[in-house]
This record gives sequence, structure tokens and C-alpha cells, in this order.
Amino acid sequence: MEKIVESFELYGKTYRFETGELAKQATGAVLVTQGETTVLVTAVISKEEKNYDFFPLTVDFMEKMYSVGRIPGGYLKREARPSEKGTLTARMIDRPIRPGFVDGFKREVHIVATTLVCDGKNAPDCICVGGASAALMIGSAPFDGPAACVRIAHNPETDEFIVNPTYEEQETSDLELTIAGTADYISMVEAGANEVSEDLMLRAMDFGQQAIAKFCEAQQRFLDRCDITPVEWPIHVADPSIDERISPFFDEMSQALSDADKQARMGKVEELKARIKEESFNEEELSAWGSDIAAALKALEKKAMRAMVIETGERVDGRRADEIRPLHIVPGYLPRVHGSGLFQRGQTQALSIATLGMLNEWQRLDTIDPAEGKRYMHQYNFPPYCTGETGRMGAPKRREVGHGALAERALLPVIPSEDEFPYAIRVVSEILESNGSSSMASTCGSTLALMDAGVPIKAPVSGIAMGLIKEGDDIVIFSDIQGIEDFLGDMDFKVCGTEKGITALQMDNKAKGLSTEILGRALKQAHEGRAHILRAMLAELPEPRATLRDTAPRIETIHIPVDKIRDVIGSGGKVVRGIQDETGAQIDIQEDGTIHIAAIEGPAGEAAKAMILGIVKEPEVGEIFEGEVVGIKDFGAFVKLTPGKDGLLHISRVANGRVGSVEDVLQLGDTVKVQVLEIDPKTGKISLDRLDKPEAPEGSAPAPREHRGHDRHERHEGGKREGGQRDVRPGRANRTPRRRHESQ
Repeated sequence: MEKIVESFELYGKTYRFETGELAKQATGAVLVTQGETTVLVTAVISKEEKNYDFFPLTVDFMEKMYSVGRIPGGYLKREARPSEKGTLTARMIDRPIRPGFVDGFKREVHIVATTLVCDGKNAPDCICVGGASAALMIGSAPFDGPAACVRIAHNPETDEFIVNPTYEEQETSDLELTIAGTADYISMVEAGANEVSEDLMLRAMDFGQQAIAKFCEAQQRFLDRCDITPVEWPIHVADPSIDERISPFFDEMSQALSDADKQARMGKVEELKARIKEESFNEEELSAWGSDIAAALKALEKKAMRAMVIETGERVDGRRADEIRPLHIVPGYLPRVHGSGLFQRGQTQALSIATLGMLNEWQRLDTIDPAEGKRYMHQYNFPPYCTGETGRMGAPKRREVGHGALAERALLPVIPSEDEFPYAIRVVSEILESNGSSSMASTCGSTLALMDAGVPIKAPVSGIAMGLIKEGDDIVIFSDIQGIEDFLGDMDFKVCGTEKGITALQMDNKAKGLSTEILGRALKQAHEGRAHILRAMLAELPEPRATLRDTAPRIETIHIPVDKIRDVIGSGGKVVRGIQDETGAQIDIQEDGTIHIAAIEGPAGEAAKAMILGIVKEPEVGEIFEGEVVGIKDFGAFVKLTPGKDGLLHISRVANGRVGSVEDVLQLGDTVKVQVLEIDPKTGKISLDRLDKPEAPEGSAPAPREHRGHDRHERHEGGKREGGQRDVRPGRANRTPRRRHESQ
């Protein structure tokens, strides 16, 4: 294929599709660009059909550090496993692409998006969806495209929407909506927002759908110029006799599904499926049609569940469509931890635990994203036992990363600023039971944990997962979906927010023809459900606790002049380490002179604060100190006023009367009370006067003037002492005196 380039401008930004030059052995490859951000998206379709009962699609997003002119951190100096941002981007590409494939296509498909250039202005994620769609269609995949993805920002001052905003434009927005689909329907929505209204969110979705249509038109112009060879891909069709043998068990499946307990219901369904296999198929058929039989049994379960809802209006657990499962809420569930909250909705249970730390414990991000790090972190764990299963425990899977990010996004708008609450905050949500909506349970649990920890969040956040069944013109919208309604339904629509508005949203859609009118109904019903849950949470914990737990660090913030930072740190960090070792407090020093002092016990923090302020303090004339004698000279004693400042107490002021030697009155380590007499404006040298002077000791008077002069004369005569003897002090023995004009 010859090189083909399609450049276009939409909504004030420039884009480009290019193919025919790079990665020509892939089934399809497209270089897609926004501004100067450039991503190579390839699609490869396996030559072999897999005997799976699901569509084997894999999406990888490869963050290359060279794209931002950086060398990766770590020992190996190469990109390792994907960052959380990379994982989330791969999921974002997968979710709108997957539903576009025709049913029955069982060949493995692998999409790889590789960042070649990131210009620091334009994000690379949204354009990857368009690149994946174009690569698939160039390869003549059985894919319902073109598909595209856009990010919508909103300027609250002008009430204008911005398509694919730059990082700078996004900073002033109260909305970050990512929406994907085709010109005809929406397949994926994801949003973070600063408590925006349902009306604004719907307007943004409607605008986003229009924008997607324009990007699909541009992509189609590019595809029309490409020489695409049609391919007749084999679409797997199961033997019709399979469905004929399984269909008669419809009523029994409906009866098996009618049980509110998840484990009991699953047991009945699996028992029925096993009996159907045993009664309806022989061993040879089970071996030959294994995946087809499994798919047909799943289809029977789906059909029975959906028919039950459409025909009777009753769900498998007996609830109405808008009914929320029973709630069990316990803030402060655990002792000693900084904050905790147990949230249970039906058979979904999340225990969230909050930990407070110093700001220097924030999470640093080594990614291509401009963000250097974050101080609020939420992590979500989904162990096998929460669904009564066995399995390996290891690194978080993509699903866990995605659910954790959603709950983090939901709480981020209400987290207090660093100035209001100078802590790094980590919340971990442990899913202990799961039967749907576990990410929303973790959102509610996180709110409880933060409030229990005494974090002054701006408003409490609750979340709910909505579902949908659409059969022709019949539509049922569920509140608080459970697992079976997620797996067998048409939509998983999660909505989080405060009493004021939405803070986060995520939707995956399997039903084509989903309109914004249907989404509007779902948002309204979600608002009512969120309010019900929030009232139950506030009944147990109406506001953040007034004080932190005794086990949590108390952090105090002080500010010092920038030119004093070096004095506080000391050579090689010696001073600040000494303060920490002596007091037990933790100290974090910022470049602007902001210092955060953390200590579990108040006296430790106060002691560290006093030591730091002592180092940076500048003595003033007339100020009185009690200081230690740290140096003695013939002419006086040096007294330590602050950790970084000494003053001179002249010999004439150490006592009342004439003193011959300072050591007759003072010794190293003595503590004396002094007052600042004078500070030299040029050198900064400080002169002191001793308060409560003692009387000079008898016999301490200085030698007669003439004798003292004679001593000085003798000392300058060739290093000789009295009697003409040569000075034999260490380092001076046998030293030959020189004159200045003598050669060296």
C-alpha cells in the first residue's frame, strides 16, 4: 500500500491519519497525530480460530519514555510493566472497540498503541481509539466502524465545551468527560467532575456524541482513500441443534435464577447446566461442541433473566427496578488505624482504610503524563475469596486498577488542598464480598474512612451502579445492580457524587441505540439512589471527626526565609537529621521555605519546631538569651544564642572588676545570661553584655602594662620566650625564623 496521509482540523486543533509506511506486516497500522503527539496503532488478527466462548481481544498501550525526551528510571533503564495510567488507557481503548466486533468472531485480535511523540500539550489516549478503529478497518476486520473517542472539557465562566483540550485547557475546566462510540451510538463514557449537575453532564454527552460523528466522518474520508482488500472472515455459527436441545429448559432456568442469595443462586444455575449437559449431549458432542454448549447455556441464563425483568418487572432477588439493597454501615471499624469504614450493600462488602502521612510520601509518577505525582491515592483489592473462589494473589489486575482509579477520581474533588490539610492520603479498599457494584462500595467506604480519619473533606461522596435491559422498545433501568445484572444486562453505568453534583462517572454499553434520553433517565434515577445511600452514611457519621486519631501524625507547617534552608538542613543533612533523631519528629523541607513537621506526640513536634525556629532566628538589640559558652579567647568568650548564631562577650563584661583571664570567670559549657548590645550592620557580628555579673576573683587582675608589652616583644623575637630560649611548643620546635625578603 502506498503512503496515504489525511490531515484535518476540528474544533480548533489539527489531526492526521497516516498509513502505508510503518509496520506493514501488521493486519492494519495507522499513525495518528494530534498537534505533535504521535501514536502508532497496529492491529493484528490471528490466522487461527480459537475454541473460546468469548471474544479474545487484547489491547496494549505502550508508554515510551523517549516520546517525552526522558530516560526511564530504575536500574534497567527501560520501560517495564505498564504504569497505572498506561493500564487505564489500554482499558479505555478496549471498551469502545470490543462491542464493535460481530458475534461469532473467534480469532485473536491484538491492538498495540505505541507512543512515539508526546508534545506535552495534547494527550495521546483519545486519538488511540480512532487509530485502532482505522487500523482494524484497513485490515478489513469484521468491525462496526468507524469508531472514535473524544475528551470534553467545560469552561465554567463561558459555559463553552472544549473538544480534546490541551493539558492547560483542562486545568481550568470543571469537567473531564471521555466519551467513545460511533456516529450512531455511545459505547463508553468516563468522567471526572467538580460536582457538576446532571443537566450539564447530559449536555456534555450530547455535544460529545456530535463531536464523535465528525471524527468518524474524517476517519471515513481517510479510509476511502485506502486500498482495502475485502476479507471474508469465518464467523463461527453453532450447530442449531444445540439451541434446540437447551431451549426447553427455559422455565427451569427462570426458577433457578429466582433466589436472592448469590451463592445459592449460582449453585442452582450450575447444577441445572450440568444436568442439561448430561441429559442432552453425549460425550462426543460435549467434546466437539464444548464452547458452543457453554455459550448456549449462558445465553439461556441471559434470556431467562431478561424475560423475568421485562415481563414481571421483578429482578432475580425480588427487588423493584429502583430499589436499593439493604445497607450496613460502620465508620471507625478498626482500632489504631488512622481511619476506617465498613460499607455493605446486599452481598457486596468493602472495608476501606485511610492512612495519613507526610507530603513527601506522595506517589511519584514515572510516566509520559505531565503530572509528576499525586498526594491522594486510592487502591482497590479484589481477592478471590470475595466471590468464594480460589486463585493466585499477586499484582493488581487491570480491573482492579480501573476500579481503584474510578473511586479515586470520585473523591478527588472533595479532598482538601495542601494548605488546608498538609498530608499525603492513602485509602485502600479491601473487597471482602462481591455481588456487583464493588467499586461503588469502595467509593462509599472511602468517604467513611476519610471522615473517620478527620480529613476535612469538602462534602461526602456516595456512588451507585445502574443497569439496563433493552429488548426492542422495552427498557428497564436498574438501580444498584448485582453481578448477574451486570454480566447479562446491556449497561454498567456507575455514578458518584455529592449532594450538590456529580464527581465521577463511568459507563460501558453493550446495547446499540443507547440515546442521551435514556442516559438522562438513568442519571435521574441514580441521583435518587445516591441520595438514599448518602443519607444512610450520614446517619452513622454526619461529618468528619474534629480531631485526628492518637495514632495519626500531627503535622504543623512553618515558613522560613529561603536563605535559611541551608542552615536548617546542614552539611549533608546533618542538622535536620540531628533534629529528627533528638525529637523523633519527621521534617519535610520544601524549596520555597515551607517546612512540615510531623509527630505522633505533640511535645516532639513542638521541640522540633523550636529547634528549627532557633536556627533561623535573628537576634535583636536588647534581646536577652541564656546561652552556652562555646569558645574562649584572650579577648572574651563566645556564647551560643541560637543553634546557628553566636555572640561575643568581651573580657571587660564577664565580671565586675578587672579580669586577667576569661577562664578565671568562665569555662567551656557554662550557661550565662546575656543581652545583645550591638549588631554590626556590615559583618553581622554580635556584641553581648553579661547580666548578673559576678565580682572578679582576687588575683585575677591583668599583668602591669609594661610587663605585658615586654612579653609581646619577646614573642616577636624569633619565636624565643623569656631567657632567650627557643620556643619548643608542639609544631614550633627548631623552627628557623625568616625575614620577608628572604627567598622561599
